[in-house]
Amino acid sequence: MSSPARGAPGTAVAEPAPRLVLTGNVIVDLVLTVDALPDPGGDTLASSSRITAGGAYNVLVAARRAGLDVVFAGQYGTGPMGDVVRAALAASGAEIAQAGLADVDSGYCVALVDATAERTFVTTVGAEGRLTRADLDRVPVTGADVVHVSGYSLADPVTAAALPGWLHDLPRATRVITDPSPLVVGLDPAVLGPVLQRTDVLTANAREAAAMTGRTGAGAGATALVEHIRPGGFVVVRDGAAGCWLAGPPVGDAPVLVPGFLVRAVDTNGAGDAHAGVLAHGLALGLPSEEAARRANAAAALAVTRSGPATAPTAAELDAFLREASPSPADHQGPEPGHGRAPVAATRAEAPSGD
Repeated sequence: MSSPARGAPGTAVAEPAPRLVLTGNVIVDLVLTVDALPDPGGDTLASSSRITAGGAYNVLVAARRAGLDVVFAGQYGTGPMGDVVRAALAASGAEIAQAGLADVDSGYCVALVDATAERTFVTTVGAEGRLTRADLDRVPVTGADVVHVSGYSLADPVTAAALPGWLHDLPRATRVITDPSPLVVGLDPAVLGPVLQRTDVLTANAREAAAMTGRTGAGAGATALVEHIRPGGFVVVRDGAAGCWLAGPPVGDAPVLVPGFLVRAVDTNGAGDAHAGVLAHGLALGLPSEEAARRANAAAALAVTRSGPATAPTAAELDAFLREASPSPADHQGPEPGHGRAPVAATRAEAPSGD
């Protein structure tokens, strides 16, 4: 990593522009739309299908559309899936740090989206799971940057061996956002613990927060997680249609609910990623935590009104939505994250991250 260059005495040196440094897995999503999941051993016909880049790509797109420069620090492969990933990255406008691996293909995820807009995933790992410390060290990181880490990366042995030490060596001013992902229950505590200690913003859904803390309430889960992250940071727990809960010194002694927005959900795949990308943009701009979370809520709400995983809004769309939209009533309790069985007419976008 490198620090901002210093000029001669008395010479003004421009501060580096903030960027999102994305370490997560960009893979291929094979998205199938079904009325309902078949019973074990059964079968069903999909009403639609698509093959698209997904995973951390959704966070990348959300941040780019919001107006934030992105450096993709992850690894990717060569082959049919790698071709999809490479084309998407090339068109994304992000800076791509790695040349890619020639001897292994990228991984992919089968995403089943049912009639309630709920998603069910099965993922196989490829080249994205081979991100090494040498790969990460190719990326110069400054104190103005925001680094995004995914629990999916921490489940890969090679990447899990590289990330904790790299995060530890980042400039102290660099902010780290960690999304533990639905895989959090299977992550090695010896890997997750050091990552959380260098995390400034932990963002999870209510199911993941409950798995990490044993607390059933999203606000209580957010509060319990604060002690596991870097002092001075805060926790975001996405709580279905209600919005998201914040806890930590930036919001005071008690957890704070940032309300969501009522929308008609079509597809919740990638909603958590839209939330993360726009949250990172808000933090990079220096917005207060609650304002950054409100914009992230709105981005995720817009994302679920569109079909596909990378459906985050542009900055103009987000601003227009915030001028006109009404937040969810404080007493509206949407579907428990990960279940999504409430009527889709009143569902805010909350979803586990798909990366």
